[in-house]
Amino acid sequence: MNILVTGGAGFIGSHLVDALVREGHHVTVIDNLSTGTREFLNPKAEFIETDIRTAKLADIFHAHHFDVVYHEAAQTMVPVSIDNPHFDADENVMGLLSVLEASRKTGVRKVIFSSSAAIYGDNPALPLKEDEIPDPTSFYGLTKWITERYLALYHKLYGLHYTVLRYSNVYGPRQGAHGEGGVIYIFAKALAEGRDITIFGDGGQTRDFISVHDVVSANLAALSKGNEETCNVSTKTEISLNDLAHEMVRLAGRDESVIHYGPERTGDIYRSSLDNDRAYKILGWKPAYTLADGLKDTIEFFRNRE
Repeated sequence: MNILVTGGAGFIGSHLVDALVREGHHVTVIDNLSTGTREFLNPKAEFIETDIRTAKLADIFHAHHFDVVYHEAAQTMVPVSIDNPHFDADENVMGLLSVLEASRKTGVRKVIFSSSAAIYGDNPALPLKEDEIPDPTSFYGLTKWITERYLALYHKLYGLHYTVLRYSNVYGPRQGAHGEGGVIYIFAKALAEGRDITIFGDGGQTRDFISVHDVVSANLAALSKGNEETCNVSTKTEISLNDLAHEMVRLAGRDESVIHYGPERTGDIYRSSLDNDRAYKILGWKPAYTLADGLKDTIEFFRNRE
């Protein structure tokens, strides 16, 4: 297939591009490199350095005749969305609209969209199923929910197929090179550099951490399955930040005295875990990486970059 990956120089996008190239697809990457990293670009993929909001995006689509678009380009940081909701909405809502307009005008068959657990907010009905009513606690989560609705309406009005994949907390090698990192990235980088780590809040917060390699396999499954479906991509398990920090300190060979605490951050969800049964039933997908193996892989990546 002829496939476009927006944000294909980023953390998740670059791993996805690698997998698509291995599968034999013709892959084009669009990335403005604001958070993407040139060294992560697959040399067998065509790279176009531009912003998805460019007025020339439709011309690029016309020239390439894409079959499928993976939309990974986004502003992904909750604190950034709280501090600058206009920037967050411009990147996430207007960016998607630019891609959707170019897609419908040029005959793209399907858009596969990276959504987030952030749309659910602080819902205690864990693990959360896809039919829970969204109640985001951050503007980032709100923009993800809004963009999901745009996808559904574009299908209704124009017949553009889509699959929404709601990622839980993704981690792994290449994360955070230019600010798109989560807590595992922050901890792994600090430990690799011999620095202490800080937990914001009491550490009782839980997350459902999913390896980037498992996220990629879910995206590959969505290439031929799951039209007009929304699926969580998760491990269906919780781990507290306290337990995470202690495990990472152990794996790094450091003493637990390096763990410190700071004030709770605005907009952060306290507990999070997503049900993944629908992804198994519809996509035939389930996670293959354990957290222990994934943490070793991530810590080793940052050690090798020092």
